[in-house]
Amino acid sequence: MKKTIRLLGYALYFCVLLFADRLTKHLAVLALYEQPDVVLLPGVLQLHYLENTGAAFSIFRGQMWLFYIITPLLLGVLVYLFWRLEDHKKGRILKFLLLTVMTGAVGNYIDRLLYHYVIDFIYVSCIHFPVFNLADIYVTVSGFFLIVMILFFCSEEELKHMLRPKKGDTDE
Repeated sequence: MKKTIRLLGYALYFCVLLFADRLTKHLAVLALYEQPDVVLLPGVLQLHYLENTGAAFSIFRGQMWLFYIITPLLLGVLVYLFWRLEDHKKGRILKFLLLTVMTGAVGNYIDRLLYHYVIDFIYVSCIHFPVFNLADIYVTVSGFFLIVMILFFCSEEELKHMLRPKKGDTDE
């Protein structure tokens, strides 16, 4: 019963984050498409509509076929790790971080499938940072904390234990 409740919690977390990403992109289209930028903090932060056919920082611009292949493969690896992790203490934190990365990947993948580009709309003008979206924040921030957790808060032994084979798995 506890496992079912946790799984429902993870699913709800994923759905809420994905909904927020989809909603903010929809609102960006409604408010910003073919409109002037909306300045939130003059000289610092503004909303700017951009159709990105590449990845972060517009690398691989126009190479959508690459994303159609890589994203499902990456998601498969992340889902596998999610299911392998034990569901307690640090394992739960790692699961939430993995879910957040997955949600960001799915959010941008949906854009690529529907529109053949990703809707970006957040622009930090004071440093001329590339325009990004909520899904990008999910991937970047949770990816950073995932690396920090693995490097500084989980010993090699803990990671081996958290990823140990489940009952019924073989060790071949």
